[in-house]
Formats: sequence, C-alpha cells, structure tokens
Amino acid sequence: MGKTKNKSRPLKAALAALVATLLALAPATAMADMVGIDVSGWQAANVTCTAQYDFAVVKVSQGVGFENPSWRAQAKCVTDRGKSLGLYHYAGGNNATAEADYFVNRAGDYIGKAVLVLDWESYQNAQWGNSGWVREFVQRIHTLTGVWPMVYVQASALNQIPSDVKANCGLWVAQYASNAPTGYQSRPWNYAIYGEAMRQYTSNGWISGYNGPLDLNYFRGDASQWQAYANPAGKTQTTTPPQTEKPPTQTVDLQALAEATIRGDYGNGQQRRDALGANYAAVMAIVNQRLTGTTAGQTQQANTTRVTVRSGDTMSAIATRTGLWPLSKWSVPSGNINRIWPGQVVTYNGGGGIATGSNAPPSRTVTVRSGDTLSGIAARLGISYTQISGYRSGNPNVIYPGEVLRY
Repeated sequence: MGKTKNKSRPLKAALAALVATLLALAPATAMADMVGIDVSGWQAANVTCTAQYDFAVVKVSQGVGFENPSWRAQAKCVTDRGKSLGLYHYAGGNNATAEADYFVNRAGDYIGKAVLVLDWESYQNAQWGNSGWVREFVQRIHTLTGVWPMVYVQASALNQIPSDVKANCGLWVAQYASNAPTGYQSRPWNYAIYGEAMRQYTSNGWISGYNGPLDLNYFRGDASQWQAYANPAGKTQTTTPPQTEKPPTQTVDLQALAEATIRGDYGNGQQRRDALGANYAAVMAIVNQRLTGTTAGQTQQANTTRVTVRSGDTMSAIATRTGLWPLSKWSVPSGNINRIWPGQVVTYNGGGGIATGSNAPPSRTVTVRSGDTLSGIAARLGISYTQISGYRSGNPNVIYPGEVLRY
C-alpha cells in the first residue's frame, strides 16, 4: 500500500499541472461572454418574463413622439429576475438634443441601473448618414446622466460613427451570416472583429421560454462589466432634468404614431387613449383617413388631388400609395418629378378619376436573399424602400430569406 501511494503522487501532480495549463490556455472571454435578446413593442409585454437570457435590451422610445407602451413591464421582468438590463432609443431624425431629452425623461428611473443605447438605423430616420447627429445625441445623454450610451449600428455603416464617439461609447454591431433559424451561438460569424462590445447576429433566433423569433446577441463581458457601462462611476446616479423647453406639439411625429396604432402597438379602446394621451384625436383622424382609403395629407377636389410629400417619398411611391397614374398627370413645384422634398404639396390633375388597369404599372416581385435588408433591396432595385410591400412580419426591419416581396 505504501509503495502504491508514493507512486501515485507524481501522477496526480502531473495531471493537476496539465489541467491548470489547459485552463490557462482557454479563452477567458468564453467563460465571461453573456447571451441576450433585444425587444420592442413588437413582442409581447411578458417576453422578458419567460425567455431565457443573461441580459435583455428593451426599446423605450423613438423620435420625440413614440414610447413603447410595454417597455416598463418588459424592463421590470428583467430586473425582477436579477438579469442585466439595457434600454434603447431609436433615432427618428428629429433634433438630436430633443430626442435625447425625450429618452432620458422616460428612462430616468433606470439611470445607473441599465445600459443606455442609441439605435442608429436608416428606417424612418431622416438624419441617416449624419455623423454629427450621433455625436450630439450621445454627448447630450452624457451631459444629462454622466453615462456614455452604447451605439447600435449595422457593420456596413460603422463609418457613420465618429471616432470620438467610438472612443467614449461601446459599439453594438449588427451583422448576420444568414437569417436562418438559430439558437444562441458562442462564436458567431466574424466574432469580435470590429472590437465591438456587443454583437447582434440574427433576428430569427429561437430560444427556450418564448415561441417566436427574437434578435439574439452576445456581450463580450460578464455582469460586472455590463454594469460598468450602465454606471461607470460605480455610485448612485443623479439625472439632470433636461433644461430645454418642451418640444412644440408639431414636433410629434403623428404619422409614425398612426402607423404604430394601425400595427396594434397601442391596443384598443381606453388602452389606446391612455397611450396616445393628448395626441389621441389627431392620430385617430389620420388612422381613420388611412383605413377609409384617403391618405393623410391628401385632399381631393373635382378635378385634382393634392398630396403632402413625406420623408422618403418618391413620385412613384406617392402614385402607388394613392393609386393615381400615370406620372405625367402629376405636377410638382420644381417642375421635375424627380425633385421633390418633404412638406411640399404635389398635385394630380387626372380629371378626378383614379387611374387603374393599363395606366398603373404592373406589380413586380423580388425574392429576399440571405443577408438582405429592405433598404439594401431598395438600393439594388433603384427605388425607395417605401415602394416595397409584402413582408409577412409586418415589420420592415424583419424580412426572411425566400420571402417574395412586391414593388
């Protein structure tokens, strides 16, 4: 027995040394990385109560007129479960300071507890491509809260984020190898090549606890590092209330609120009244106009139809939306139907009738390819994304390979 025991000691020591060496060689981030989801009003209010994740980032607001009616319930479930929370604002292209104020006024209770995020995307963002807007927004957030927000951006638009913003703010980069159904991935395609703090690698993620597609992400760090983004000073945070005047009523994007209402974001009856507040009557007027076949901003007289140009409009998009063809019957202030600007009034002089049949262009289709976005498809076709329809999700930010869209 004594000899056997003595011989086993060197063997055990060698095994222990080998295990220690292997652990030292293993990537430290593999043990530290957290997996998580991001959600908005598109998902159920209880999505964060049931889905499995280490962190969840919840949409709070967009522009200066939209607030996710479910965000407080979604955020509460995250904190109640002891998980890491993030809150994001979707850029709407209004005044950057006004949008930052709008976000902070709503998320103020969570300052120092949740990671703050600017969602910088092209859809419904009139300032897309304006790096200065991004800088003004994040600096305003920092002035009000003492916290630098993360910035979410697609990999192809990283050049829109100024170098000083990158130096102060963590990057949350979106890039998909494909949008095939997937669960959490420990090492998605192009892992960490941009030096990002966080990566979104699919919008077609399927995980335990939720029966539906979700955006899936990883964060390169653990819960303590997440908290460092939320509260870099590591102390109780105080928020400086915005000192700017309340934005005038006309800065509220009533068209966006109407779109959200039609999608069902605000529910029905009293729930809708409560969510829309003082904007209820104006928004419902637009909703009723749309649902009864008259476009908001469109007026008709005996022989003419006048339409107010919206951001992102083309004359082809307006003709498609109103059903008034051919384009030669439209007159525009510049005299050139390819040169129109938001807020202008364009006029159809087609004798008062809606052109149909051979006057309207035939419907064309395009099949979504792996990695496509709606704006990317529109650029490929040389049209505006507003001319594309048929995505089954109802959300222009969520399209799937193999879908056949119309334009």
